[in-house]
Amino acid sequence: MVLNQPGPWTKPAGLIRSRRAYAAAHVTPRVLGNNTPGAPADIDWDATLAFRHELWSWGLGIADAMDTAQRGMGLDWTATRELIRRSAAEAAGIATPERTIRDLLACGAGTDQLDPAAVEPGPKGLETVLAAYREQIAVVEESGAKVILMASRALSRVASGPADYLHVYSTLLAEVREPVVLHWLGTMFDPALAGYWGSGDVDAATATFLALIEASADKVDGVKVSLLDAAHEVRLRAALPPGVRLYTGDDFNYPELIDGDGESHSDALLGIFAAIAPAASMALQAYDGGDPVRARAILDSTRALGLHVFEAPTYYYKTGIAFLAWLNGFQPAFSMVGGLQSGRSVAHLVQLFRLADDAGLLLNPALAAERMGTYLAVAGINGKRAAA
Repeated sequence: MVLNQPGPWTKPAGLIRSRRAYAAAHVTPRVLGNNTPGAPADIDWDATLAFRHELWSWGLGIADAMDTAQRGMGLDWTATRELIRRSAAEAAGIATPERTIRDLLACGAGTDQLDPAAVEPGPKGLETVLAAYREQIAVVEESGAKVILMASRALSRVASGPADYLHVYSTLLAEVREPVVLHWLGTMFDPALAGYWGSGDVDAATATFLALIEASADKVDGVKVSLLDAAHEVRLRAALPPGVRLYTGDDFNYPELIDGDGESHSDALLGIFAAIAPAASMALQAYDGGDPVRARAILDSTRALGLHVFEAPTYYYKTGIAFLAWLNGFQPAFSMVGGLQSGRSVAHLVQLFRLADDAGLLLNPALAAERMGTYLAVAGINGKRAAA
């Protein structure tokens, strides 16, 4: 197999202005750390932070301490707190009056220091959830980063209906210092979040979500919706109060949602942007330059890769993000906290390699080929089997 050369990717000379975009970044474990299932995360901070500088160099903001970083799937709260503080310190070092820490970095605040099964239902449980949120919000606010209010497994477990969600979120929105991003994560990303916003019916849940936003619009920078439903996102986008952004979290349909319908468009807060950062940057630069046709073509050229990385079971997409980072030399080994590198099959990762090559996203083809060969050899696949 002869690999393609990387795409004609060029880093931006200045700020990207046409869309606000955050790439959700993963973490790199320490090679000799005990990153086995159930063990506390042991992070390679040099590699993890270097990858964030790589994303910033493409003009993208970073969404950190999110599900891409394995919140609830290997990244414990102790490591998360350190990640937020370290990433924010790096962002502070490159921030400018035009590009503040909040523009560079948004971080997830949730309740994953709690064991959902141990939270008592009823008013006492809701207060426990509020206290956990407050603890994490304080860490993000003190860092200077933008707060992303993540969905809570504990709240999903103890809430009895829409009123409980409105109570918790409206209380937090009244308390935050600056506008936040509200995160709605679908069950394809986390099955424990079934019935979020108090209903299994998406339209009913959306009505509760909108009621919250309308009542506290001055405290909502935007919403991040990860339901993989483009039609729902377009309807929600049209219903949002003026000034509230919709950050698409749809890693299947992002090309058309970012492109827009001629009247409005979605901004972006996407895990796939960590995998396709050079292409995403070039597309956004094309929008800045008044060439939406080229921008859309670039985004469309990455769609097959996005569909594959996020195929069911979607919550294992992080494995593909880490694998591509390893192929491109951004981490020393194909490993993940919690042993999650086993989340995808050999066949899946072989196809990921091919699709990344098709999209021009193997940035150093010789290195990628060498590492892919090593991976296949360890998997027990020789050249003849690979060809088959």
